[in-house]
Amino acid sequence: MRLSCKLGAALLCLASLLLLYLLLGSAGEPPRAPGLPAPSGAGGRRPPRLAPFRAAPAAAIARREPRLSPKPGAPRGKFASVRRPGEQKHLKALPSLQWMHLAVVACGDRLEETLIMLKSAVLFSYRKLKFHIFAEDSLKPEFEKKLREWPSSYTRKFDYDVYPIAFSVGNAQEWRKLFKPCAAQRLFLPVILKDVDSLLYVDTDVLFLRPIDDIWSFLKEFNSTQLAAMAPEHEIPKIGWYSRFARHPYYGTTGVNSGVMLMNLTRIRSTQFKNSMIPTGLTWEEMLYPLYQKYKNYITWGDQDLLNIIFYFNPECLYVFPCQWNYRPDHCMYGSNCKGAEEEGISVLHGNRGVYHDDKQPTFKALYEVIRDFPFEDNLFQSLYYPLQSKFLDTVHTLCGRIPQVFLKQIEKTMKKAYENRVIVHVGANYRF
Repeated sequence: MRLSCKLGAALLCLASLLLLYLLLGSAGEPPRAPGLPAPSGAGGRRPPRLAPFRAAPAAAIARREPRLSPKPGAPRGKFASVRRPGEQKHLKALPSLQWMHLAVVACGDRLEETLIMLKSAVLFSYRKLKFHIFAEDSLKPEFEKKLREWPSSYTRKFDYDVYPIAFSVGNAQEWRKLFKPCAAQRLFLPVILKDVDSLLYVDTDVLFLRPIDDIWSFLKEFNSTQLAAMAPEHEIPKIGWYSRFARHPYYGTTGVNSGVMLMNLTRIRSTQFKNSMIPTGLTWEEMLYPLYQKYKNYITWGDQDLLNIIFYFNPECLYVFPCQWNYRPDHCMYGSNCKGAEEEGISVLHGNRGVYHDDKQPTFKALYEVIRDFPFEDNLFQSLYYPLQSKFLDTVHTLCGRIPQVFLKQIEKTMKKAYENRVIVHVGANYRF
């Protein structure tokens, strides 16, 4: 009897072990539809499972750069025609017509200011940029040296040429001394850059807080007669400079500021401009020196005044930017008066009157210093946005400092977009979930 009980217990244990073995052998295998063959492989075994994907820390991802590299032996600026696995289509080389052309004139002590402006342009823009830098001979090697020091992940986003200061008509010394050293050079850009169709000119004291692509898109807004775009000199006529003090004709009710000027050079070169000198039209080049000779004793702001006179007689040729595309201390130092910036934030900051280098407008100075000190390949939020917020806490004693949202709104959007393109789009394309 005892033997029979022991035998039964042993058989029961054996059956339990056999059932457990069968259950473990089939665990995790997905059910198959009737008639489908077993998974391929030796002995019908299933292929090994892949390890689950674990996202890298955000800070580490943010420092990864797109894997776009020049083809070995290709000339500068030309990229490989074959896209590597995981690279995005929008990073491929662009036809020359799709380049965005940016011009600046630098003389005297404007080297650093110009480089910070160019840095802000490269940081946020998507399409390739061509820089046209007009500079004194002594500054040319300095520009070349500094631009070569930038990391390759950014230098591949632009090309550049450095040109000597030159004036095609009139007395070069007179032009050179007009308003500020070399400032009149911008008047001759349509004549010098004959192979460029469209161009964005900016002063050295400009900072881009969003991609140049966005201001470049205003070219599509031009009607059939418009050939240039500028922002008003002031938003309120009764406190504007031109409406109170100008002794010459000027555009509109407040005049325009030429520190940010978008131009269709092809149209400028082919247009006959109305003027106050002769009853017939003159080309751009024909008009410049006679216009200067007529008004030189009445102008204060040099080349900007001449542009105001030109567009006074040819108002149909000008497209007017909203004020947030050329935001200056005048827009906040007496109280906020740029509605576009209050709603959307500042798109292009113009620190005229030397405010980047003194303590009169610390909000403008803070933006300049943060962009100047930003290490190219660092995290935008950690090394640019958060230090900027911290610096703004020290500017609340000024009227401009009391509206930090106006200064931060657009650049925050820009950095979020840059982060998404760099992390979500690029990194996401390199991983398979």
